[in-house]
Amino acid sequence: MVGSDKVKNMFKKKFPSLSSLGSDGNTSFLRAARAGHLDKVLEQLRNNVDINTSNANGLNALHLASKDGHVHVVTELLKRGANVDSATKKGNTALHIASLAGQEEVVRLLVEHGASVNVQSQNGFTPLYMAAQENHDNVVKYLLANGANQSLATEDGFTPLAVAMQQGHDKVVAVLLENDTRGKVRLPALHIAAKKDDCKAAALLLQNEHNPDVTSKSGFTPLHIASHYGNEGIANLLLNKGADVNYSAKHNITPLHVAAKWGKSNMVSLLLEKGANIESKTRDGLTPLHCAARSGHEQVVDMLLERGAPISCKTKNGLAPLHMSSQGDHVDAARILLYHRAPVDEVTVDYLTALHVAAHCGHARVAKLLLDRKADPNARALNGFTPLHIACKKNRIKVVELLLKHGASIEATTESGLTPLHVASFMGCMNIVIYLLQNEANPDVPTVRGETPLHLAARANQTDIIRILLRNGAQVDARAREQQTPLHIAARLGNVDIVMLLLQHGAAVDCTTKDLYSALHIAAKEGQDEVAAVLLENGASPTATTKKGFTPLHLAAKYGNMKVARLLLQRDAPVDAQGKNGVTPLHVASHYDHQNVALLLLDKGASPHATAKNGHTPLHIAAKKNQMDIATTLLEYGAKANAESKAGFTPLHLSAQEGHIDMSSLLLDHQADTNHKAKNGLTPLHLCAQEDRVSVASVLVKNGAEIDTTTKAGYTPLHVACHFGQLNMVRFLLDEGSKVSTSTAVGYTPLHQAAQQGHCAIINTLLEHGAPPNATTNQGQTALSIAQKLGYISVVETLKGVTEPTTITPSGTDEKYKVVSPETMQETFMSDSEDEGGEDTLLSEQPYRYLTVDEMKSLGDDSLPIDVRQDERIDSNRECMTVPPTAVDDTISPQHLKEAYSQFTTPDNIDISKQTMHVGFLVSFLVDARGGAMRGCRHSGVRVIVPPRRASMPMRVTCRYLKRDKLSHPPPLMEGEALASRILELGPVGAKFLGPVMIEVPHFGSLRGKER
Repeated sequence: MVGSDKVKNMFKKKFPSLSSLGSDGNTSFLRAARAGHLDKVLEQLRNNVDINTSNANGLNALHLASKDGHVHVVTELLKRGANVDSATKKGNTALHIASLAGQEEVVRLLVEHGASVNVQSQNGFTPLYMAAQENHDNVVKYLLANGANQSLATEDGFTPLAVAMQQGHDKVVAVLLENDTRGKVRLPALHIAAKKDDCKAAALLLQNEHNPDVTSKSGFTPLHIASHYGNEGIANLLLNKGADVNYSAKHNITPLHVAAKWGKSNMVSLLLEKGANIESKTRDGLTPLHCAARSGHEQVVDMLLERGAPISCKTKNGLAPLHMSSQGDHVDAARILLYHRAPVDEVTVDYLTALHVAAHCGHARVAKLLLDRKADPNARALNGFTPLHIACKKNRIKVVELLLKHGASIEATTESGLTPLHVASFMGCMNIVIYLLQNEANPDVPTVRGETPLHLAARANQTDIIRILLRNGAQVDARAREQQTPLHIAARLGNVDIVMLLLQHGAAVDCTTKDLYSALHIAAKEGQDEVAAVLLENGASPTATTKKGFTPLHLAAKYGNMKVARLLLQRDAPVDAQGKNGVTPLHVASHYDHQNVALLLLDKGASPHATAKNGHTPLHIAAKKNQMDIATTLLEYGAKANAESKAGFTPLHLSAQEGHIDMSSLLLDHQADTNHKAKNGLTPLHLCAQEDRVSVASVLVKNGAEIDTTTKAGYTPLHVACHFGQLNMVRFLLDEGSKVSTSTAVGYTPLHQAAQQGHCAIINTLLEHGAPPNATTNQGQTALSIAQKLGYISVVETLKGVTEPTTITPSGTDEKYKVVSPETMQETFMSDSEDEGGEDTLLSEQPYRYLTVDEMKSLGDDSLPIDVRQDERIDSNRECMTVPPTAVDDTISPQHLKEAYSQFTTPDNIDISKQTMHVGFLVSFLVDARGGAMRGCRHSGVRVIVPPRRASMPMRVTCRYLKRDKLSHPPPLMEGEALASRILELGPVGAKFLGPVMIEVPHFGSLRGKER
C-alpha cells in the first residue's frame, strides 16, 4: 500500500487537476471516463460531447481512462477517433500517463494505435523515463522493443538509466543496460556497465548478489570486457567483488590475453598485481606475450618481459612471439624481443623462421632488423623453401633485394628442386625474374623432374616471363624427365602466344616426348585447334606416330575434336593410318561414338571396310557399343553387314551378344545373315542364349534364325542356355520348338549340360518338356551320375526320381570328372584404356603444390581473434548457418552384433554363436548350415567365408586356379589382362545362397615405367 500511496502522490504532483475536475458541462463525461463507466461515456458521446474535451489542466477522457487502466474505455475512445497523442498543458500524452502508472495493457493499446513512443513533455520526460522511474520493467521492455530511445534525457540531463539507478531499480537498470549502445548489443547488464566503465551501475547490480563472473554467449566475463576497453575502475570493483583474474573464456582466453592484445598497459599491470598467470595459454597455445607482440604493443611486450614472460614459448604450431611481431611488421616490438635475447632463428613445426614470415608478408623493415641481428638468410623450411623462395612467390621485390644483399643463395633449391627463379617464373613476378637474372641466376637449372623455369612459366601461361627468359638465354627445347619441352606444355594448355613465341625462338616443332608424342599430338588430344594450326603452319608433321603408332588424327578422333581433325585432313593427314592393333581413326571415332568425326573421315575417303588386327571393321565396334548413328552412317557409306572378324564373327554376333535390339534390327534391315557361323560354329542366336538376350533372340527367330543350329562341337542354342543357367532363354527356345534331346559331339543333351552346372530349375523345365533322363554321354554318363560326381544334392534328388535304376551310377566313384563347355566368343576388343587411343605422359602438377598452397596458413590457425566485442555483433545468417549436431552412432563391436543377431532370430537346432568351422581345402569343400571359413592350402591366398544359415542345403563348393592357355574355352579377356594372374573358377555354377557370402581373392599388381 505504501507503493500505491507513493504513486498517488506522484500523480497529484504531476497532474493536480486529476483530483479537481471542472464543473462545466463536460464534467460528467470526464468523470465517467476516469471511473471506467463505459455506458455513461457512450451516452455522453451520443449527446455530441466533444471526445477530446479536457479540463483546465488539459486532461481529456483518454488521459483519465489510461491512468486507471480502463482498457475497454480506452479502446472505445480510440475507435471513435480520440487523438492518441493529445497532450496536457505540461505536454504529457496518454502514453506518458499509462507508462507512469504501469498500465501495461493500455501502453500496448496506445502504441498499437500509433502513439509516439519518444514524445517528450515540457521538462523532457519520455514515456520510457516515466516507466523507468517507477520500476515498471515490463513496460520498459515493451517500449524499448517498439523503438523507445533510452538516450533521450530530461532538461536536467537525466536519462531513464540514470533515474532507475538513482531510485535503486535494479531490474530496470539491467533491462536498460542490456539494451544499450544503439540497440544491437546482446550482452548481460554487468558487461555493459564494464564496457561503459559505469562503476555506479555495476555496484548496484553486484549489490543484488550478482555473480561477478557472469558470462556472455561467447564465455567472456565483465573483467574480459573491462580489460578490452582498459577500464581500470570497473576492473578494480569486479576484482574486489571476487572476479576470477584468470577466468578462461572461449578458447581459454583470459583477461590478461585481452588486455595484452589491445595494448591496455594499465590493465596488464593491474591484472598482474592481482595474480594473473603470465604464462596462461589459449587453446592454440598463445601466451599474453604472443598477443602483445602480434598487435605491436611494445610497451606491453616490455612490461611482460620485465615480469618474466616466457620469451621462447611456442604455440601449438610452433610460433614464438618473434614470429608474431614479424607477421605484423612491428619493428619496435621485434627489437624489444631481440634485446631480451629472443632466438632470431627460432623455428615453427614447419621450420619457418621469423625471416620466412617477414618475407611472406613483405615486411622489409622487420626483415632488415632480423638480418642485422644475424638471421640466417638461407634457412630452409620443411619443404626446402628459403625466405628468398617465399619472397619470390609473394612478389616481395624489396625483400628479395634485401635478402640477396645479405648473402641469400640465388641457386638454393627446395625438395622438388625449385630455385627462386622457378618460383618467380611460375608466379609471374616479372620484376623479380629480371632482378634475379641480373644477379646471374641460371635460367636452365632443372628441378627433380628436369623442368626449367621455362617449363614452369609455360605451365602458368606466363607469356611475358617466357619472353624475358628466352632473351636471357634460356634453352628453348629444354627437356624434362619425360623428354617434355615447354612447347609440349604450351600446346596442351592451348596458349597460342607462347607456342608462337617458342617457335620464333627456334623450338623444334616435331620434338617428341619419351613416348614419341609431338606437340601436334598433344594439341590434337586436347582439342587446341588454334595451336594445331600454328604448328602445322610451322611444318609440324601430320603423319608423325607415337610409340604405339598413333597419328594426331587418331587422337583427334578419340576425343571428338572436330576442328583439329578437319585441320589435319586439310594438311593431308593419312585418313586410314593404322595404329596399335591396326585400328584406324575411323575405328577410334566409332568406338568413342563421335558421329561428326566419323562422318568427316568418311567424307574424306576413310574406308568403312578397314580391318583391325582382330579383323574388326568400324561397324563391328559400332554394333558392339550400340552406336546407332555411326552404324547407320557406316552402312550408308557401304560398310558390309556380314563382314567377318578373324574368328569369323559378324557385327550381328556382337550386337546380339550385347542385347542391342535396335542395332540388331538395323543390321538385319541391311541383309545381315541371322545364321552366319563363326569359325567355331557360333551363330548370333548362340550368343543370345549365352547372355539371356530373349528380346534379340525373338527378332532373330522372326528373321529366319535356325532354332537348333549347331556349333562345331554340336552345341545348339538350347545347350548353351542350359550351360549358362539362362532359364528365360530355355523357356523361349522350348516354346519355339527347340529339340530337347539333341546330343553334342560327346553325347551331351541339354539335360546333361544343366546337371553338370547344377541348374535345378532348368532341369525341371527340361523334364517337363520331355527331356530323356536316361540318356547317356559317349562316356556312358547320365545327367544323374554327373550331378552325383559334382555333389549337387538338390539336382541328384530331382533326377533320382526319374532316372531308371539300371542307369544310376554309384555316387562314391573316385574317377575325376572333366567339365564340358560349349564354345564361346574369343575376341580381343578395343578397350577404353588410354594405351589404345594414345595418351601423353604429361607430368602432373602435384610436385608443385607448394607454389599454390599458402605455406603460412599455420599462422592463421594460431592467430585467434581475441575480440570480446564479438557478442555485440548480430549475424543475421548465424541461425540459418548453424548445423544441428548429429547423433553419433555408437561403435558396435562384433559381440554386440552377435547378441543383436541372436535376439532377432528364431531358435533352431544350430547354435549360431558357435565358432564357425575354419578348414583348409585343395580343390573343394562341403559347407552346410553351420557355415564356415575355408582357406586354400596351395598358397593361393583365396579364402571363402560362408556365414551361418547362408547355405540352403549341404553343398560342395569347388575352387580351381586355371591357366588361360590350358583352357579349351577360356573366358573373354581384353588385351593386357591376366598378365600377372590366373583365372579362378568357382562352382557349382549358379549356386544360390540365402545371403551374401565373402570371397577373398589375392590382388596382383605390376610396375610399368615405375608406375603402379
